[in-house]
Amino acid sequence: MTRGVAEGTVTAVYRRWTRSRVRPGDTLTTAWGVVRIESVTPVDPSAITDADAAEAGEPSARAVLASLRGPADAPVFRIGVGWGGEDPRHALSAETDLTPEQLADIAARLARLDRRVRHSPWTHEVLRAVAAHPGLRAADLAELLGREKDELKLDIRKLKNLGLTHSLDVGYRISPRGAAYLASLGT
Repeated sequence: MTRGVAEGTVTAVYRRWTRSRVRPGDTLTTAWGVVRIESVTPVDPSAITDADAAEAGEPSARAVLASLRGPADAPVFRIGVGWGGEDPRHALSAETDLTPEQLADIAARLARLDRRVRHSPWTHEVLRAVAAHPGLRAADLAELLGREKDELKLDIRKLKNLGLTHSLDVGYRISPRGAAYLASLGT
């Protein structure tokens, strides 16, 4: 879907939700880039046409209806989407010549993440583990760290949002920015 939005061939998506999960003006950052939410409109599913389906990158209205998940009695929403640009995390993660101010900002952000958890600080431990084990599956990395897999994946996403890690098809790797940060610590 995101590729179609980036190419301009997909301008709408259809979702069946008990309530709308997005609002006009929201943005979603995906692996392809940023998708803007331009409109959210409840629709009668029986009124979806083949032309509507084409806007969603689907071959037919029947295909759109078949793709809808969720409770059958839940409303269907037409979500107008547009391209918001490249994923800003890509440019951020490519930075390697970090200033003292940038290093201090990263350290402060990591400290805030560490303070928000009930268990011990985790950010530096996870960064070092990702750096030491590129491509390691999330389940294996979680076992190595003594963590629950889904919780660890959320934490790594937080590091990715800071430009410190990259997601791979399987596992993760440290980004150039993350490597530069760790190097500044003598790691």
